[in-house]
Amino acid sequence: MPGVIRCLALSAVGAGLALSTAAYAQEVPAEQEDQAAKDTAGDNSPTSLSASDTEFLSQDLDPDAPLAPMPDMEVDWPGFEELPPLPEQEELPEDTPDALAEIETDVPAEQVASEEEERFRERENTLSDAAIVELSEGDLNYKVTFDYLDSTEFVGGQRDDFENRFDQLSKLKTLDDDDANIAQISRRATEDRDLLDQLLRNYGYYDADILRVIERGAAANELNVEFGLQLGPIYSLGDITLGELTRTGDDYPMFRETFGLETGDPINSDNIIAAGVRLDESLAENGYAFAEIGEPDLLIDHADRTGDLTLPVTPQDKYQFGQIITPDEKLMSARHYQRIARFDPGDVYQRSRMDDLRRAILATGLVSSLTLTPVPSEDSSSDAELKTVDVKVEAVSAPLRTIAGELGYGSGEGIRAEVSWEHRNFFPPEGMIRARAVGGTQEQLASLLYRRNNFKERDQVLTAQFLVSNVERNAFDARTILLRGALERQTNLIFQKKWTWSIGAEILATDERDITADNLGTERRTFFIGALPASLNYDGTDDLLDPTTGFRLGGQFSPELSLQDGTFGYARTQIDASYYRPVSEKVVIAGRMRLGTILGADLLQIAPSRRLYAGGGGSVRGFGFQEIGPRDINNDPIGGRSLVEFSLEARVRFGNFGVVPFVDAGNIYSNVFPDKANLRVGAGLGFRYYSSFGPIRVDVGTPINPQPGDSRLGVYISLGQAF
Repeated sequence: MPGVIRCLALSAVGAGLALSTAAYAQEVPAEQEDQAAKDTAGDNSPTSLSASDTEFLSQDLDPDAPLAPMPDMEVDWPGFEELPPLPEQEELPEDTPDALAEIETDVPAEQVASEEEERFRERENTLSDAAIVELSEGDLNYKVTFDYLDSTEFVGGQRDDFENRFDQLSKLKTLDDDDANIAQISRRATEDRDLLDQLLRNYGYYDADILRVIERGAAANELNVEFGLQLGPIYSLGDITLGELTRTGDDYPMFRETFGLETGDPINSDNIIAAGVRLDESLAENGYAFAEIGEPDLLIDHADRTGDLTLPVTPQDKYQFGQIITPDEKLMSARHYQRIARFDPGDVYQRSRMDDLRRAILATGLVSSLTLTPVPSEDSSSDAELKTVDVKVEAVSAPLRTIAGELGYGSGEGIRAEVSWEHRNFFPPEGMIRARAVGGTQEQLASLLYRRNNFKERDQVLTAQFLVSNVERNAFDARTILLRGALERQTNLIFQKKWTWSIGAEILATDERDITADNLGTERRTFFIGALPASLNYDGTDDLLDPTTGFRLGGQFSPELSLQDGTFGYARTQIDASYYRPVSEKVVIAGRMRLGTILGADLLQIAPSRRLYAGGGGSVRGFGFQEIGPRDINNDPIGGRSLVEFSLEARVRFGNFGVVPFVDAGNIYSNVFPDKANLRVGAGLGFRYYSSFGPIRVDVGTPINPQPGDSRLGVYISLGQAF
């Protein structure tokens, strides 16, 4: 073939020379013909030159003289390799707009085009050379549209899914923010046509016809890119082969039903992949720890419009859980891992239980990296119906010691500095020790805390605390020694639990400032108190720090015995409820209620630090911390025996930011039950930044009906929503 090409080229060159000679001969004047004949008369006669030729050859050439003009050369316009050749320029009426059209099609010869398709093809036109140059010199905007040329509709209403996927992958769509020239737009449209062909095959349309048209838009610098789609018939699944799946015996019908696809179903690549994932998960959840699934293979038959599906499946043997083993028990023992796990030896192997154990170990905060591997047990009998697989845990310890410090100021707490040291595995496994000290203008504190996670059972936490504190608030002044212990089930960001509870015991001695019986002054009194606090909470929301739907309900009950001017008992009770409802994609309405009461003792019998208080960022915003309710002669709050609080807010989100208008109301009462209808009301506006670990809130509130001495503005900053 190269030789043929060269021969053709040489012939073309020869023809060109002949044409040039002929043209020159036609231009020779008649009086020179005789002289030309004489010059060529004799076979051996030398060629004679005319006087002008002799004069020309005798001249010296000037190297600085400009070259003669080069002949015109034509170069293809970039990006238009697929455009049809331009026709001869015709004069068009002044009101006729220029248009550029590109049409590509692979329509089979036997397929008869519809009338709509024919009309689509007839829109082909071209721009003049001048118009192409004009468009290429400036940046263009464009819009992309689809035109479905036949009545065929996507199976299962998947048209929206198809177009959304195209929008995510399309070069025209993803680059539409950049101004482009006509060559770039044409290139993007070419790539998108190939993308559409691939997408339609994914949906089972292997005979689809894709037309492409690019036209001038309404504006001078605007183009319309339109794709005409003729879907054609959809292909269906033929034979389905699932490797060695039949080796699962009695489990085969379950696995085959889980796979779901049947002969005759429309071909859809997404459905095929999803079916393979479902089968893989089902095998791993029903004992087949080492099952393998290969890549699906689809053999298309264009004559029958079917595709035979082959999915290599190797289930291997069925297993049950054995023991948990670990090469290093310094961090946590195999026994403790077994306590955390939600499976016992002899249970059928489930991959989800392995994943749950992995998350639970990571939640302890003691490991930096973790690997869980199923290992066939050496004790497993080859004749057993179920073989045994052990779980090998390999963990690398994370840094276990932390020193932390905090410095801040609060309108209700004054200047406050805190430092703490902790060792999260001081008493293995998961036995934490934390020492904490606080120094400030209104609070001084020292405490030692012991905490053991996953105590006896998964998710149970045992705590013991010794604390010495001196707290000076407007509401009370208390010097306290406290010993506390509790057993509780807690929730966290990794495992948000619906039900949590706690039971505990407290013993404290406290010397506190209190009002006199006639409320004409203050005095200090000492209280010895024993308490058995308990709580039960339900969380039906979708997020721990930023709930958008559902509700929460919680109750606290603490019977207490006080030794002060005799022995008497009372009970502190509190109920909290909150509800969250989305009203649109960006707006959530949230409401909260809190009711509390103390039964069995008069107000002045109860230590000031054990009374009920309201006001502040987690209560009624706009008012100071614990500032709502009855006051003494110095206008300081004295607390009460009953409590009512309500909150309502609208959480409006804009991307990672949001605003929250809110209204709070509440009050404290001296009696066991509220005896007045009046409520203290605060209102304001909050601002939110939604970080990766939860919303950061800044709320600014003001009291609507303040008491004497109340500040006109309150600012509250914290992590998480107000409730």
